[in-house]
Amino acid sequence: MKRLNQFLNNRNGNWHYVRRVPNLYRELDPRTMIRASLRTSSLEVARYRRDAMVEADNAYWASLIHHQKELVSANGEFIQDIAINEYRSAKSRALARGYIYTPTSQLVESTGLNEILARLKDALKQPVQQKQEVEALLGGPKTAVLKISIAFDLYCKELALGELHGKSPAQKKSWRKVKLRAVNNFIKLSGDLAMDKITRKHARNFYSWWGKRISPTDGSRPLNPNSANRDIGNLRKLFRVYWEYEGEESRENPFRKLRYVDNVYKDIPGFSDDWVRSRILKPKAFEGLNKEAALIVFSLIETGCRPSEIANLLPDNIKLDHEVPHIEIKARVNRQLKSNSAGRVIPLVGVSLLAFQEAKNGFPHYRDRSSLLSASLMKTFRLRKLFPTKDHRIYSFRHAFEKRMLEAGLDYGLRCLLMGHSNTRPAYGDGGSLSYRRDELLKIAHPVPDDFKEILSAF
Repeated sequence: MKRLNQFLNNRNGNWHYVRRVPNLYRELDPRTMIRASLRTSSLEVARYRRDAMVEADNAYWASLIHHQKELVSANGEFIQDIAINEYRSAKSRALARGYIYTPTSQLVESTGLNEILARLKDALKQPVQQKQEVEALLGGPKTAVLKISIAFDLYCKELALGELHGKSPAQKKSWRKVKLRAVNNFIKLSGDLAMDKITRKHARNFYSWWGKRISPTDGSRPLNPNSANRDIGNLRKLFRVYWEYEGEESRENPFRKLRYVDNVYKDIPGFSDDWVRSRILKPKAFEGLNKEAALIVFSLIETGCRPSEIANLLPDNIKLDHEVPHIEIKARVNRQLKSNSAGRVIPLVGVSLLAFQEAKNGFPHYRDRSSLLSASLMKTFRLRKLFPTKDHRIYSFRHAFEKRMLEAGLDYGLRCLLMGHSNTRPAYGDGGSLSYRRDELLKIAHPVPDDFKEILSAF
């Protein structure tokens, strides 16, 4: 409780922020003791404003250390660090006083006369040595505009927290990797510009740069326009979110309406029934392969799951002792699904049931390592010529599963449910009992080879 109310002092029913200047900063900060009214009688509000004051003082002291060491490099990186600290300190101090920090140039236009007078009144109460308090109230420090590289770090650490919530470490890494590529490509072309220096010209140059890679004239391999659109879209979003954070929602986005026509991907063909039975389910097809990887392949055949969904199942999601053995594809606190409709329950039949009986605890080697699984399986299938054509992929199991359900006349709603697709039809009921789903899947299941258990025991 003492730490919870640290730096708080109640005087006549009102809360004050009281903090001694640490010894490390005594020579730099003339204040010996910091005292500031938090203008509230509510302990909850006082704690919130106290936290803002703590952040402000810490940022202020950090900027003083920068000044003392004269950390000023030729490219101005440390100068920007100082400006950023001072700016953040001013924003926090203003918030602690119950105001929104507003630069002096915007104060008259964006606030009313009464608030300006209130700010002036509070400013006049501040001791002479507390210059930073006055600046915070009257918008003194110049707005610090970050370079795009630093803005991207801010975006990842603070502004996109909602977007990252629920993602696993691997999912977060993948999310950041794609967006960082866009930022690095921009910096390589135009430099690490401050966010307010990025113009339409820079955006058009970036668009044209991608155009030359999509339609090269030097005989090099053309890149996919979808990759260009992803880069441009990520920069457009970074620019928008950053300036919304700074309170300039109306700032025109230089990357607006820049887009190439999407490339239409070829449909990934499914494996034919004959191919699965004659090549995939044959002895020694996966001899020498990691056992978990081989079991995942067999698990895909009769579930239609995405490889990452199988790889990330936890023991609690594998229900082998149930009257109808099944798996549960569910979102977790630290792992998102591809979509809301991706959550589903799938009965286990055929070779997939036998595979899960060998993997009751799931596949820990590949859990949250979907990229490793994909690379391993792609290499194995190519080297062993297990793809009928160059267009086939591991996803061909999923596409084959959907095709088999369609050709067997399974209900459209059940097909959507088992695939984890959204269903445009009105939803009535829960999609049928597990025994009904199992019986429907048995209609399309591949015959289990007589020697399949021997195949599994060989791993």
